[in-house]
Amino acid sequence: MPGTLFLIPNTLGETEALSHVIPEHVQATTAALGYFVAENAKTARAFLKLVGAQHPLSRPLQEIRISELNVNTPQQALLGLLEPLLAGQDAGLVSEAGVPAVADPGADLVRLAHQHGIPVRPLVGPSSILLSVMASGLNGQSFAFNGYLPTDAAQRAKRIKELETRSRSEKQTQLFIETPYRNAAMLEALVASCAGGTLVCVATDISLPSETIRTMTGAQWKGLLAAGKAPDFHKKPTVFLILGQ
Repeated sequence: MPGTLFLIPNTLGETEALSHVIPEHVQATTAALGYFVAENAKTARAFLKLVGAQHPLSRPLQEIRISELNVNTPQQALLGLLEPLLAGQDAGLVSEAGVPAVADPGADLVRLAHQHGIPVRPLVGPSSILLSVMASGLNGQSFAFNGYLPTDAAQRAKRIKELETRSRSEKQTQLFIETPYRNAAMLEALVASCAGGTLVCVATDISLPSETIRTMTGAQWKGLLAAGKAPDFHKKPTVFLILGQ
C-alpha cells in the first residue's frame, strides 16, 4: 500500500502564533511525518521548527528528509520525489506560503500522485486567494485567479483591459498578484487602465498583524494616489482584485 501525500498549508508570513492560522490537528499531522517535499528546504525547516515548538517532531529536525520541488525541477524528476510514498511512507507537500498546489509548483506532483494511486489529503490552512475574495466584497460566486500579469507596461495595460472586459461581461471577479516590490506600479497601471467605476481591491499581508484590505472604485483609488496616499504595501505580499461594473 502506498503512503498518503498530505498537502500542508504554511503561514502567509511571520505571525505571532502559529495556531492563529494553522489548526492544531494540521500541526500534529505535520509533526508526525518524516519526509517532506518543499519549494525551499531551508524555509521548510524553519516552518517545521515552529511546528516542533508545539508538537514534538517524529525525529530530530536534521534527520527529517526534505526534497525540493520548484520551478527549476524537471518533470522527469517528479516520480523520484514520490518513491518514499510508493514504498509505503507518508509524506507532506508544504508550500512556501499558503496552501500547496495553488499558485504553487506542487500541482504537478499532486497530479502524478493520483496517477500512481497515492492517496492525497488536503489539510486546512490560509489561502490568500480565498481570503482576499472573502474580504473584498466582490463576486464570490464566480472568480478567476490569473497569476502574474506581464511586466512590460504596454502588455500589462492590454491584459488589464482584457480582464476588465471579461469581468464586466461575465460579472466575474479577476484576481492577480505581483512581485511585492512592483505593487505600486501595478496599482498605478490599474488606475490608468480601468474604468472609473470598476471596483478594485488591494489586499496586503493577509492574516498578518499588518493586514490591510480595501475596496474602492478605480476613480477613488486614482484620487488617493494623486493625493500621495498610496497603500503601505511596498515589498509586502498583495493580491489585487477587480470587478467591472
